[in-house]
Amino acid sequence: MNEKKEQKIIVFITFTPADKSLILNGIKLASVFKKELCLVYRLNYKNSKQSEAFKNKLAEYTIPLKKEIPALKISILLIQENLREVPDILADDYEAILFVADAGQFKKFSKALTESPVPFLFVHSESPVSSFKNIIFPIDLRKENSDSTLWSSWFGRFNQSEIIAIAANEKNKESQKQIARNVSLAKKLYLKFNIKHKMFKGQKSSLQNSFEALEFALSEKADLLILLGSSVITPLDWLIGLPERKIIRNSGKLPVLLVNPRRDNYILCD
Repeated sequence: MNEKKEQKIIVFITFTPADKSLILNGIKLASVFKKELCLVYRLNYKNSKQSEAFKNKLAEYTIPLKKEIPALKISILLIQENLREVPDILADDYEAILFVADAGQFKKFSKALTESPVPFLFVHSESPVSSFKNIIFPIDLRKENSDSTLWSSWFGRFNQSEIIAIAANEKNKESQKQIARNVSLAKKLYLKFNIKHKMFKGQKSSLQNSFEALEFALSEKADLLILLGSSVITPLDWLIGLPERKIIRNSGKLPVLLVNPRRDNYILCD
């Protein structure tokens, strides 16, 4: 790693064909946000003795990238810590601001996600490189919507993306007021930075708002779905699967950015 700590887009390498899609989308994000790209592989106890071999394999990945995109700052890293600890370590020690992971490995990363101060972008192995231009973003009644709103605004500012926000439809008056506040905050942020956006009132309540946003994103052939993860996770959720797992499983080739509402999120530096 570089001595100078620069904010990084982290790509979790699998050493499978899925890596091509992960890396290409990571490069796109590094270019959009003008950040360093870091390829990370997590060793487990079975392969820790082969660390030098894995390090060499990571280095081989960077050779064509450095030739084709000389302006791209790129680094590699091997880690061995427990996966739940990895997001904090990468954020605190290596300035990670965004993780790119294989959507097929969501279950593996799900507990790390609930501890993470950094969002996870889940990309399917057959997904093309996204332009991240057309973004769908559900707004529900949770105050933590400000974190996912902020991420949508960064795509609008740095990638000139258009944001389509779908607000949940609640019957309870207090819930309606909270959603109205969340919508108002989002509008103010988009207007402040002259971000192209549209706001719709959806048909579903906050409990189903994310699924409605997914259906809309797929029908509109959007480039990215930004979601706020589960705020409360019960043992039953771990047993039958988190709602976000179901969304990612049914998202086809659509990339899904998951923001953790259970932790304060790290801020992208201009």
